Amino acid sequence: MNARAILAKLRTRRTPSRDELAWFAQALADGGVSDAQAGAFAMAVCLNGLSDVGRVALTLAMRDSGRVLSWDLDGPVLDKHSTGGVGDCVSLILAPALAACGAFVPMISGRGLGHTGGTLDKLEAIPGVATQQDEARFRQIVAQAGCAIVGATADIAPADRRLYAVRDVSATVESLDLITASILSKKLAAGLDGLVLDVKVGSGAFMKDLPAAQALAEALTKTANAARCRTTAVISDMSQPLVPSLGNALEVAEVMRVLTGPGRGPIVDVAAALGGVLLANGGLVTDVQDGADAIARVIRNGTAAERFGRMIAAMGGPVGFVENWQRFLPEASVIREVKATSSGYVRAIDGEALGLTVVDLGGGRKVETDSVNPAVGLSEVVRLGTKVDRGQTLAVVHATRSDHADAAAAAVAGAISLGSARAKVPDLIVERIG
Repeated sequence: MNARAILAKLRTRRTPSRDELAWFAQALADGGVSDAQAGAFAMAVCLNGLSDVGRVALTLAMRDSGRVLSWDLDGPVLDKHSTGGVGDCVSLILAPALAACGAFVPMISGRGLGHTGGTLDKLEAIPGVATQQDEARFRQIVAQAGCAIVGATADIAPADRRLYAVRDVSATVESLDLITASILSKKLAAGLDGLVLDVKVGSGAFMKDLPAAQALAEALTKTANAARCRTTAVISDMSQPLVPSLGNALEVAEVMRVLTGPGRGPIVDVAAALGGVLLANGGLVTDVQDGADAIARVIRNGTAAERFGRMIAAMGGPVGFVENWQRFLPEASVIREVKATSSGYVRAIDGEALGLTVVDLGGGRKVETDSVNPAVGLSEVVRLGTKVDRGQTLAVVHATRSDHADAAAAAVAGAISLGSARAKVPDLIVERIG
């Protein structure tokens, strides 16, 4: 076994054997391959792909590069993962809602990739929250709060930890095979009874068209079910941000408005659709619709908020965060409204451009060593189909410097297209697979 031979196979469109992929995954984990070889591996897989058998083999090899958890709890162990979108903070609502319905949710999440935000970065906008927990504390939080959203420990899928950072800076994030192996290696290592995958499609997603999203959903469900984890994928629309804010603290604020307010909106609809599948697969309800109703109910009646607050306190955050969240979230020093220069209907929103604008403001990473400013981002982003008049606000920029705000405002104006006719707004839930 050696990296050169494996890379040569991939370069010539041959899938390495199961043993070769297992060797390479372990070498990623223990430093047996260089950064150059890790980057070459990611690029070769991105360009040439793996077979179905190779994709399963890589996923299981990355899972087995570290520790695989098991649980002994009084309910099903369930989880959700999103393939990435803009303004997508569903995990922060769904995890406590599932816990309020009797499930246990050991959610191992990631940081921002490309133009999309990361759940861990969003949680860390809350002062004191530590998303890196050792296994013993992770288990305690799950048992006590019913949910914990954490980063993978050093011994959970360490091969993915290395490859994840490489993908973010080598333009290989969009690879179907690497997405599948990355998502599922961590999720399968968490010892789940059931998993739901929120596969995004549209301008703000990695998968821009429905066939690509369907291919990813099928690859994920086929691979996960082959590994004996009951898995369903839900394809949901990402032709506009799911909430009207992009940026870590700004998205947490949107979450808190939902959890402590009327509990309605597109993000609740997606959370209910995903949670309904999980609760049904986990045997806590009789069917998917009953599950969706249960998720919506615990969001509206405040029990999901209580679970969220319990989790935040257990992870080092403020004890009274749910009751006084406005006091704790950081705010940017420069606020700039982006005004429409003409009248019309919002016909298209380039979600990827908006996400990259947040990265340029400092709300994401261009290289893996970049620090993230939790306060910057965009808020009050208009929705598709909205009628706007000249001079009306299209979005609000939150920045640390005036020149950054000016550049972001110009980018936002270019990302939102107006027209004379009202655009058709796509259905939020497109399809369920698996």
